[in-house]
Amino acid sequence: MNVSDCMTTDPRVCAPDDTIQDAARTMKKIDAGFLPVGENDRLIGMITDRDLAVRAIADGMGPDTPVREVMTREVCYCYADEDLDEVAAQMSDLQVRRLPVLNRDKRLVGVISLGDISHADDDGGIRTAAALSQVTEPSSRHNQH
Repeated sequence: MNVSDCMTTDPRVCAPDDTIQDAARTMKKIDAGFLPVGENDRLIGMITDRDLAVRAIADGMGPDTPVREVMTREVCYCYADEDLDEVAAQMSDLQVRRLPVLNRDKRLVGVISLGDISHADDDGGIRTAAALSQVTEPSSRHNQH
């Protein structure tokens, strides 16, 4: 099974010059914990609810702060035609719950989450359990120190 068989299509994107308040409102509206950040038809970052809390609010930034000041610039992603098992393993290794999905022209075409993977699990949940077991482990990658 490929990622394209179970990913969420038509993801919402914010611009780097949007305010963090706009990003937070969009996240609330679509009930999501992150948004891809795009500029000139390219994915340039991600902003998460954690970025808003830890990088913005904790540092005293106001609601008019541009997304580019708090977004995560290192973007991990996968391709729509990749094997779902390989992407689940990649998510486990990276300890992430979701990844943007690109086509081979590197254009954003969707998002894959652990939830999407769990709905596609036809192996009794083994794929999801394996990915989730690593995602929930403490890591220096996500350390707040």
